[in-house]
Amino acid sequence: MAPEAEKLNHDGAPTPIPFGTTADGQRVDAYRLTNDAGGSVVILTFGGIIQSLSVPDSSGTTVNVTLGFASLASYLTQTKYFGALVGRYAGRIQNAEFELDGTTYPLAKNSAPHSKHGGVVGFDKRVWDAEGFRGAGSRGVRLDYLSVDGEEGYPGNLQTSVTYELLDRENTLRVTYSAETDKPTIVNLTNHAYFNLAGEGAGSVLDHEAQLNASSYLPTAPDGTSLGGLAPVGGSPLDFREPRRIGERIRENAEPLVNGRGYDHNYAVDGAPGQLTVAARVSEPSTGRSLEVWTTEPAIVFYTANAFDGSVVGASGRAYRQSDGFALEPKRFENPAHNGAFAGTILRPGDTYSSMTEYRFLP
Repeated sequence: MAPEAEKLNHDGAPTPIPFGTTADGQRVDAYRLTNDAGGSVVILTFGGIIQSLSVPDSSGTTVNVTLGFASLASYLTQTKYFGALVGRYAGRIQNAEFELDGTTYPLAKNSAPHSKHGGVVGFDKRVWDAEGFRGAGSRGVRLDYLSVDGEEGYPGNLQTSVTYELLDRENTLRVTYSAETDKPTIVNLTNHAYFNLAGEGAGSVLDHEAQLNASSYLPTAPDGTSLGGLAPVGGSPLDFREPRRIGERIRENAEPLVNGRGYDHNYAVDGAPGQLTVAARVSEPSTGRSLEVWTTEPAIVFYTANAFDGSVVGASGRAYRQSDGFALEPKRFENPAHNGAFAGTILRPGDTYSSMTEYRFLP
């Protein structure tokens, strides 16, 4: 079961709470972070998973607003990346290969014939080293993982660090990513949390109201691979520049929605990459809860859990069905072999991959 109380050391830093053991005997811990604004979050060392994230609504009622499970066993068998860190490369890489400096690298085909979200055993299925800390105005946990040269086909030993910080006086979860390599490689990191601002297991999110700070998106084929350059959202059901119900146009017979079976699109964030910018805002009318996603990343994937089919039961004991959650995944543009104009995914020795995302919850 999820930890009910945080454990702190004498410095006020969170300490590990046992959460189970993997099939090969690796211990998995949970870190529970709480703040003075009524919020809390539980982070697992398995996959860097956000296991729960609880925040109050406008009446002061606090519930968990992220989808997930009460036990490690469920995380070990699920395939939808609930709450997990995604890497080395978030998104699909067409034909499971990429070329870098004249060399072609074949990757694991876990979404045949393509590679998806880092391969068969990506970052979401690894046990990360972890250490809790007390920051200036926050409590957090730092996760570290060394992805060895050749893992899932990627070149280079990649040292990755991810920190989760819950701010003391506001319900903001800050996620910071950093990576370094000893060989040229490609990197694209994100978190794949699903949210329901009415509460985990509360049903459809189609009545949530979404606004995306994006004037263009990356068109995709029916298999989810990108087709090339960006296209404008104007005049299409992918236009969320003004607030709209998620379900208002999701059933329209438009090619992007048919290909994605709903919203499953990589939007280009309006603003300067590298600067913390609001990318999305989603509100839930019955509770008054809102979520703002701020990021330094150039793109954000908006996904309405189109593949949920009722076969997975969440922490609430309720089955997850189509559109019972939404994901907002800040990242860089996918498919580097076929979108060479999109910079920022190549990492070379001596350079550092870095990004930051803040999930800001407002009652």
